[in-house]
Amino acid sequence: PAGETQSQHIGDVILLKNITAFKELDVAKTNFIATVSHELKTPISSLMMSLQLLENEKTGTINEAQKQLIESVKEDSGRLLKITGELLNFTQLDTGNIQLSIKPSDPQKILDYALEAVKTQAEQKELKITVQASPQLPAVKADAEKTAWVIVNLLTNAIRYSPEKSEIKVGINKTENADLKFSIQDFGNGIEEKYLNKIFDRYFQVPGSHKSGTGLGLAISKDFIEAQGGKIWVESSYGSGSTFYFTLNV
Repeated sequence: PAGETQSQHIGDVILLKNITAFKELDVAKTNFIATVSHELKTPISSLMMSLQLLENEKTGTINEAQKQLIESVKEDSGRLLKITGELLNFTQLDTGNIQLSIKPSDPQKILDYALEAVKTQAEQKELKITVQASPQLPAVKADAEKTAWVIVNLLTNAIRYSPEKSEIKVGINKTENADLKFSIQDFGNGIEEKYLNKIFDRYFQVPGSHKSGTGLGLAISKDFIEAQGGKIWVESSYGSGSTFYFTLNV
């Protein structure tokens, strides 16, 4: 009987496919990205050093038009350096070789380092960054360097999408689960609800954002936080800005 009059279960079909070739291509892709990124990082760093020398008055005087050209090249070089750094972090995560140095860390010091790193970017757009932190914060089990990288990435995104002369709110608070919750809130356009579940996917960029980058920053942030036993998420209302949160264990 084959179910002519009534449907009935007559067996299962199992399909097996050898995916070795696809896995080999994936490994080759990761190695290629790592090699290219590493090779690019050295000349870009050298270029940044040369630009710093050009800006130094001891090298010679430059006119206003030359200053603008140097600044433009400096911004593009900085963007390239950031992209290569993200690609290197991605290959580290992709191979499962996340190098973590987890130890008791001062959350306030981590935040202060990140704020100092984005100070110039915020000043260029005349943004006010306010910090609200619980008093006497306990130490967290964290890799201070990678956690600072995550905060810098979230702050950089907040600065990029914030209108000029607006505000960014940063907070560190204790939770009921004895964790510490970090938050970065901006008042930009926000993210449409249909994109919220994709925002941490690799290479994903919100359509129409017209912003440069690899689309890896948030994916790497997610991997870094989860590798430390924390959680990361976003709350956003389109037209009212976004708030990114992540937790770390005390």
